[in-house]
Amino acid sequence: MSDVAPFQGMASLPEGYRALVIGASGALGAAFEAQLQADPRCAGVIGLHRQSAPALDFADEASIATAAQALREQAPFHILINAAGLLHSADFMPEKKLGELSYAQLQATFLVNTFGPALLLRHFLPLMDKQRSVLALLSAKVGSIEDNRLGGWYSYRASKAALNMLLKTAAIEAKRSLPGAALIALHPGTVSSALSRPFRGDEIGRAPALAAQEMLAVLDRVQAEDSGSFLSYQGERLPW
Repeated sequence: MSDVAPFQGMASLPEGYRALVIGASGALGAAFEAQLQADPRCAGVIGLHRQSAPALDFADEASIATAAQALREQAPFHILINAAGLLHSADFMPEKKLGELSYAQLQATFLVNTFGPALLLRHFLPLMDKQRSVLALLSAKVGSIEDNRLGGWYSYRASKAALNMLLKTAAIEAKRSLPGAALIALHPGTVSSALSRPFRGDEIGRAPALAAQEMLAVLDRVQAEDSGSFLSYQGERLPW
């Protein structure tokens, strides 16, 4: 943390804004939570994960609705970030060829990267502030169909492409009930974490604190008219 400049805060959000971080037990989720807690303009940050209270587990559909209901009295929230994601596990690594595809890996990857975030949109979007709020789902540039030049990573790529479509579609619907909300698919780049470690993430990745700061700076700049966008941690628009 010593080489990371102090977080300047979310100036575009109202004084006393409230924040939600999903996947707060992971390296990047914890970094988002810490950065937001350090912002004196933030009235409170709630980090949700499988062991939090309320608990939220993408493998348990009911827990998503239950967590949202438990937090309803603390709404509205002004920023929500989903930092949970799955690229590999003890049982599998990203597929390099069609011959490695299996239902088990596809289902496990889509459960965390697509189905869980979809249910977040269903249950948590109504808790967002109507006048000014940002909901960001961490996606990935490898989920861009147009940008796919190397192939491989079938389950992960497809799960993020599907996530992008879900967010884009939800952004269209949300404009009716949440005119001041911006729904963003956000590419974090390579971050030093358990997710990227097998792919030299510790060597080429940025520190989670720095990555969180960069992405929060991007989210601080987005407006309602940007809702439904696919952005990088540098703020550039990415091809779907």
